[in-house]
Amino acid sequence: MTDRPPHMHADFDTDVAVIGYGPSGLAASLKLAHHGIRVMAFEKERSIYPRARAVTVNDWTMRCFQSLGLDEALAKTMDPTAALRWVTYDRQELMRVDFPPSKFGRHPRSYAIYQPAMEEVLRSAGERLAPALSVHYGTEVVNLKQDHEGAELEVRDLASGQTRHIRARYVLACDGGSSATRERLGIRLLGETGETQWVVIDARVKRWWPQRHILTFWSDPHRPVVDIALAQGNHRWEFPLGAHESVADFDTHEKLWPLLRSLGVSPDDIEIHQHAFYKHHVRHAQTWRSGRVFLLGDAAHLMPPWAGAGMQSGIRDAFNIGWKLVEVLQGRLPEALLDSYETERAPNVELMTQAAVQLGRIIRREITPPAPDSGAPPIEPPNRRDPALDAGWVRGPIGGTSVIGKMLPQPDVADARGRLCLLDEVLGSGFALLGDGIHPAQSLSADEKAGWDRLGARYLTVLSPTDQGGGGEDVIDLEGGLLAWMREAGVRVLALRPDRFVAATDLHGLAVPDC
Repeated sequence: MTDRPPHMHADFDTDVAVIGYGPSGLAASLKLAHHGIRVMAFEKERSIYPRARAVTVNDWTMRCFQSLGLDEALAKTMDPTAALRWVTYDRQELMRVDFPPSKFGRHPRSYAIYQPAMEEVLRSAGERLAPALSVHYGTEVVNLKQDHEGAELEVRDLASGQTRHIRARYVLACDGGSSATRERLGIRLLGETGETQWVVIDARVKRWWPQRHILTFWSDPHRPVVDIALAQGNHRWEFPLGAHESVADFDTHEKLWPLLRSLGVSPDDIEIHQHAFYKHHVRHAQTWRSGRVFLLGDAAHLMPPWAGAGMQSGIRDAFNIGWKLVEVLQGRLPEALLDSYETERAPNVELMTQAAVQLGRIIRREITPPAPDSGAPPIEPPNRRDPALDAGWVRGPIGGTSVIGKMLPQPDVADARGRLCLLDEVLGSGFALLGDGIHPAQSLSADEKAGWDRLGARYLTVLSPTDQGGGGEDVIDLEGGLLAWMREAGVRVLALRPDRFVAATDLHGLAVPDC
């Protein structure tokens, strides 16, 4: 880890203050502290929230955690998701989606998780990052002011009632859908909240039942249900309450059994251990930034659960703003880079939100998915789509056959000394340029190379297993998929951002993108 940057004003207590230490706050704190940025995180609760709110992560999210060396530890707490299916109460299957192999690393396309176990791994990782990361549990941020250099937080210890003031260069608000930070900043939350109340039932499995491992949506206009196997022997159902029903009708575990029995689930199968009520939201903050404060996760956007993307979107927010704050605070890129945070993340969040809305319509049987033999394109869950940007910190056109703004595949490779590993392990944690059979610097002007050198970029030559290595920064593409991906796009050299999205190619200029 690095020391405080020399331009850091002496009266700052920390580089970044993180408000809220749930999944978004954890991811942001870990990303920043991993790169030597000083972080202070403030969390009202002392213990991990016991209810498993999120249910899934995919290969994009796992690649983010791979960059911190945490993916394998997290995977030990998870179970691969076999498939999704939509069925009626009379057991007619309306649609089924199997997951193809991932292009982005060692993990399957989708995992079922048990959120408390996942957060335990992340919190333990945070403890190992001290003193760069200091976490203050049982502490509430009660006021926030900012100027052109930084922000001042007034924080209160909930046990003693004592307050103190913390000064930070930047603030990340990760304090959830009812974000007090967002309210203090006067940022409006746009959109709507559904009228229907849902009950979430969490249980521990006592015995197996048919197809338990398939994530099932019971599709019905009156009582659509989410039926999902969580990791570590846990299971969840989400039922909507009817217009004639209230929370009081399901306020004990005994009153929940008629709902579960309608799906064929009995006390012989499970033990209920908790339940809760909630409503669906389709809402987003009017802006994700106010001065030196950024909104992440539910503080910035809320979506229905059908696409399994709510928590993951917050984690991706964290890694996006995280690498940019690293570059700005360590003096390699100007502060204007931070303007690309919402530009890049908001379209993806909107895509996930609208996909969740559409999937919800199928579950409620408002629309019928096309039959497999109809010739119509299938409705595809968004987590099967490859990550891509709509706009942002890139140079050149986005979309179509262009690889600019797309995430680079991560195959198994060998390095110059014959070590077999995943591509990211050769690339390192920062910027990198790859050349198809050539050293990337050969395609750069002196000014272009100077720009990437200032960012500490690495230059690597991609070779096939039949090529003779140069003995330097070589990447051996063992199965040929990486070279095929580049050649299909007509690219000889490409430049990668720290998050593995392509920033530029030789087709449209290899200068460092403008901020």
